[in-house]
Amino acid sequence: MQGLSIVEAIQLFLILLASLSVHEWAHAWTAEKLGDPTARAMGRVTLNPIPHIDPIGTIIVPAFFLLFSGGGAFFAWAKPVPVNSSNFRNPKRDDILVALAGPASNLIIALFIAVFFGLIARFTDPSTFLPLAGQIILINALLMVFNLIPVPPLDGSHVLRHLIGMSETTYMRFSQYGFFILLALLFLTPFPKFLWAGIQSVAGVAFALLRVVAGG
Repeated sequence: MQGLSIVEAIQLFLILLASLSVHEWAHAWTAEKLGDPTARAMGRVTLNPIPHIDPIGTIIVPAFFLLFSGGGAFFAWAKPVPVNSSNFRNPKRDDILVALAGPASNLIIALFIAVFFGLIARFTDPSTFLPLAGQIILINALLMVFNLIPVPPLDGSHVLRHLIGMSETTYMRFSQYGFFILLALLFLTPFPKFLWAGIQSVAGVAFALLRVVAGG
């Protein structure tokens, strides 16, 4: 795949940064609504991307992938939102809800963009903006599906932990190896094929909605 131009790479990076910021804000906002003020106290209930930026995961790593993979692949993360589940009224249920809030926010973005650009397509030439809509939808589909992987520190691991009744001690031990397990899954197994199939499925729903709204 040909490399991206600097302008294209910056555009994709800005979409990624905005999408990650909404994802983390959703975690923080949901945690606060469920009774935990920790994220608010740390300044994380905000759409301002600066408090959510992890210098390595949000800037250096995605910049490397975007510039050297031609946009065909990238890996990124933001600063985790601090959550104290002891503040929740129903710790297990509420921790799952907080974990799912991030991926849900990315699904909402993808569907909103589909409706928004579908409406615009009724009155303008869609070829002028469809590439942008496609990028936003795909990135948010990726963030949604990727974060549902049940491996720490991803959101899906919190869901798995409570569904199988994993103890705090076991989860902390699991978390120590989570990053290495994730790298092994992504680079040493066929797992990326299944991951991409999930991303395509979510994005496909959004693209179908766009076509319906556009009257196509």
